[in-house]
Amino acid sequence: MFSGAQISLYPMCDDFVGVILKAISAMDSYRPNFRIETDDISTLIVGPPEQLFPAMRDLFASAAAGGAHCVLSATVSRGCPGEPDDPICTPISGSGHELSLAERIGAARAHVDGAKKLGQEVAAQFSLYPLGEGHHMDEIYGCIDFLKTSGVFDRSKNFCTKLRGDAGPVFATLSEAFLRFGAPQGHVALDLTVSANSPSPR
Repeated sequence: MFSGAQISLYPMCDDFVGVILKAISAMDSYRPNFRIETDDISTLIVGPPEQLFPAMRDLFASAAAGGAHCVLSATVSRGCPGEPDDPICTPISGSGHELSLAERIGAARAHVDGAKKLGQEVAAQFSLYPLGEGHHMDEIYGCIDFLKTSGVFDRSKNFCTKLRGDAGPVFATLSEAFLRFGAPQGHVALDLTVSANSPSPR
């Protein structure tokens, strides 16, 4: 299954070039399993779906560590019918889609509960789009039920859900939302914005 993300990082500081380059190097440990391509707009990462959010977490945590206001914008996709299959994108066996919706919600909660904290607070808002035929609203409502008990749920907003907390559990929550909801072999897309060290009031 083809899976990947187009990501753009925006550090709001004078040394933004250095911050971006250092953050990209934080993904070095993922490079053996990923195809990573950077141009003047975004960085494409293509690889196993279960590694996408850990890679984005490490990239963003590195960029935010210096205290500058940083924003990450990403479009994440799995199972896109317009992309060719690639061996590096094959999902791991036992991804959990053989479970019922209630069982997947429980498994997602357990995974987030075990997420390591990084000491970097972030806020995120995202929208999940299970595409194609089927009971996509059941999957969306199931995802919302999971989010509300994830420990990082902030509030519902128009067109998206807002999360807040340590980067470790927040990115783990995003990963679980992406991996466990929507048809296992169907096209699922996620639109994401993450912010850290913002001067704006909550």
